[in-house]
Amino acid sequence: MTRRLSLFALMVAATPALPAACLAADWPQWMGPHRDDVWSETGIIDTFPASGLKMLWRKPVSGGFAGPAVAGGKVYVADYMKSAGDAKPAPTKRNNLQGKERVLCLDAKTGNELWKHEYDCSYEISYPAGPRCTPTVASGKVFTLGAMGDLFCLDAAKGSVIWSKNLPKTYDAPLPMWGYAGHPLVYKNLLICTAGGKDSAVVALDKETGKEIWKALNTPEIGYSPPTLIEAGGVTQLLIFHGKGISSLDPDTGRLHWFEPLATSYAMAIMAPRKGGDFLFAGGHSGRSLGLKLDAAKPAVTKAWKGSRDTGLAPVSGTPFVEYGVAYGIDGDGVFRAMRIATGERLWGTSRPVNGKDGEGRGAVEGATFVTKNGKRFFIFGENGDLVIARLSPEKYDEVSRTKLLDPVGVGLGRKIVWSHPAYAERCVFARNDQEIVCASLAAE
Repeated sequence: MTRRLSLFALMVAATPALPAACLAADWPQWMGPHRDDVWSETGIIDTFPASGLKMLWRKPVSGGFAGPAVAGGKVYVADYMKSAGDAKPAPTKRNNLQGKERVLCLDAKTGNELWKHEYDCSYEISYPAGPRCTPTVASGKVFTLGAMGDLFCLDAAKGSVIWSKNLPKTYDAPLPMWGYAGHPLVYKNLLICTAGGKDSAVVALDKETGKEIWKALNTPEIGYSPPTLIEAGGVTQLLIFHGKGISSLDPDTGRLHWFEPLATSYAMAIMAPRKGGDFLFAGGHSGRSLGLKLDAAKPAVTKAWKGSRDTGLAPVSGTPFVEYGVAYGIDGDGVFRAMRIATGERLWGTSRPVNGKDGEGRGAVEGATFVTKNGKRFFIFGENGDLVIARLSPEKYDEVSRTKLLDPVGVGLGRKIVWSHPAYAERCVFARNDQEIVCASLAAE
């Protein structure tokens, strides 16, 4: 079996719902205020200028797959400053590096540094570019999870440490091959994280103190998908997509509702399970995907379909957008597809969003795209650094406009890539690669 693995993979995830204290113009965590990749601002351009986007500022950063968060006029981004070691990516080999992980807080208007938190961190992971998890901002705090499992709660205004813990040490957990990548989830008074170890695949901590409230699940590998909330069966369900399948828990107690097997290769459970109407689907490495029918009366599911060579959607590097029962997202073969989540039927496919080339054949292996809805159209950021405006429907992919946002300077599977989700806030796009973070205006003139 081919062992071509991408670490962008490791960042995926998307869960709904952050307490709504953030401003409408904020993007306080991965995939936005509600982790649904919907950008609600108006007054946004319809097409990109022929001369390119107006850059408001650009500042140097170091390596990382973690996208920026924007909240309260500040930008939060995590990176890794390597001081020694072998940084050559090897999909199946752990690299040993010495350096520091950092959390940077920048002024959203100017990009000027407001504060910095850094700590010594030796890497023992594959694809050691830097942190995978976008900072999560809530209740005056910023929560960050580093690639080696260093979890911090920082004061969002000053950067001082409120509490911290190292997850693999605390829970005697094996370190994932590609590092910790499941974005922590704020739910009520809890911070929910995938941790690992015996009966602690997922843990819920008091977000004010870091005290453990509950822990649950025992699985050999936690995978790389974040904790995900859905409303179904008359209750709020917490979904954990791990190396053996999907588990549904009560987010208040950790009690198990149901489990459905879905064993992806190399425990590369990456995307956040996506719900549309009465259906739920997930997929991962080696083309493995699954559709589930959600019970309307209680927290339970029945299997609707299992993906095959010609059906389903199995992302390795991104979480699809679901609208009116159709998922739009990048498949493991690098083809951007539309799929009905009730049946697994593929409606169309094109490699254009990820590499700018037409066609329905194989695209960039484990290619990356990030899909965000604004009004009636979508902004799609591809691994080649292009930002696209497109209309997506069950009938077709309709590209409206395209511009270069960032240079792909990282290395993944033998090609130059940028594997991080942008933030959309203040009528701007904020994006980073392994060398810089930029802020470009998307405001209509």
